[in-house]
Amino acid sequence: MNAAERREFVRSHRAAIFGYSRKKDGPSLTVVYYVMDGDDILVSSTTPRSKTRAVVRNPKISLCVLDESWPFAYLTVYCDATVDATVESDLDAVVSLYKRIFGTILGREFDDSAAHDDVVEKAIKEERVVLRLKPYATFMTPPRPITSEADIAPLVHLESTTMPW
Repeated sequence: MNAAERREFVRSHRAAIFGYSRKKDGPSLTVVYYVMDGDDILVSSTTPRSKTRAVVRNPKISLCVLDESWPFAYLTVYCDATVDATVESDLDAVVSLYKRIFGTILGREFDDSAAHDDVVEKAIKEERVVLRLKPYATFMTPPRPITSEADIAPLVHLESTTMPW
């Protein structure tokens, strides 16, 4: 994939594994939905969650964007993350992202007239924040699916490499 294809892969998907360092033990991984803002990736989280605290502690995160269809492909995106908005600093930005995330989950545009007040209330109660991920590099291994035993012999594990975003 070239740079444009990598960006399109991220834009055309919606689920990812969010990886971050922990104070103790190994890295932590969690599933998130995300949306794009230009070349930046936005994730909705909450102030008390460990991924938000981890971003404040160490902004280097990994996002493994998953293809939801066979053959499974993925693209790991290395990012510098920041807490971009909180309910206290910019409630409109937090609510707007939350609605976009709900739309991503639903697979269609969020119907603002149906649940706007519920989303605002939920965002405040949950102490929602906007995490802004600024990609700087990617890592990709193309899928090499097998559909029968005959596919195993010619299966070659190609070397993958880190590429600029």
